Amino acid sequence: MSSRLFQSVVLQMKDYTDRTIGVVDDQANVIACTDLSLIGQSVGSNLNDLMSMTDVNVINGYTYRVVGSRIKMEHVCFVKGTDQVAESVSGVLAVSLGALKEYNDEKYNKINFVKNVMLENILQSDIYVKSKEVRFSDGMPRVVILIRLLDRTEIFAYDIIQSLFPDKSKDFIINVGENDIALVKEVKPSIEVKDLEKLAHSIVDTLNSEFYTRAVVGIGSVVESIRDLSRSYKEAQVAIEVGKVFDVEKVIMSYNNLGIGRLIYYLPTTLCKDFLDEVFKKGSIDSLDHETLFTIQKFFENNLNVSETSRKLFVHRNTLVYRLEKIRRLTGLDLKEFDHAIVFKVALMVRKYLASDPMKL
Repeated sequence: MSSRLFQSVVLQMKDYTDRTIGVVDDQANVIACTDLSLIGQSVGSNLNDLMSMTDVNVINGYTYRVVGSRIKMEHVCFVKGTDQVAESVSGVLAVSLGALKEYNDEKYNKINFVKNVMLENILQSDIYVKSKEVRFSDGMPRVVILIRLLDRTEIFAYDIIQSLFPDKSKDFIINVGENDIALVKEVKPSIEVKDLEKLAHSIVDTLNSEFYTRAVVGIGSVVESIRDLSRSYKEAQVAIEVGKVFDVEKVIMSYNNLGIGRLIYYLPTTLCKDFLDEVFKKGSIDSLDHETLFTIQKFFENNLNVSETSRKLFVHRNTLVYRLEKIRRLTGLDLKEFDHAIVFKVALMVRKYLASDPMKL
């Protein structure tokens, strides 16, 4: 329990009592107090000596009371005075701090548990037992949404995202790196990818429009059990990495909508190189100039329709046919034929993937 949190509560109660109140830790050192000069001072050797066998004790003009259970005694609150008022104030203080401590411990125990499961820092065989210890409700559909910040900012992005998802019993905001924040969100069984993408857009828009912080988001698959949370997290990571290569203009990438890019990402680089050598054995793809590659891109975007592509490029139909014939002579692939076009399209993506230096992804 943070002494800063105890100090915040103690200072708020200062306006409602004229008594000096505070908290000591397990070493009997004052860690929070309305009298700031007392913070850091020792009031005894340890809590057991201080409290003896009772929950309330009076020593040197102060009334001390255990915060929480004596079984696991970690903190004791104190009030100046030995009268009935001091005993009553110490009781109110002990109950308030005890409830706050219990809530805080449970909250962060759950967050640490979810983080450890997500990062595979806990054995699968221990997940069930640990979930019972922290009273974590399993069996609800959840998804990992990974937010990667692209800008350094003085604004605490973690706090911003947490404010968007205030239900801390269902949604967990977890720092997983200097620039990565994971949202583990409980969702309805009927939720669709488009709904998750809409949610991700709201996060990006809030960070960008209100705090001038750019971000990209990767969305994993919805999983039914906490045991599969690590898979959803890895998928969210893959979504971002694949998006960096094949969809640089997009800021929201869903693992389930990555298409061929996801397939290429999982291929060994040696296999990718062999594939390019096989496809372009009649001529190197590097022999194609920028204008030709741009023509190919537009031809694919217009579903291999020569007339529509020539109109979009503002060139004569015969000019486009000539360019396509040039490609056929160089590579042996006729892009007007569907099978050849598919091979060429995949080859361009593989080439782009290799150019991105996959070892660094």
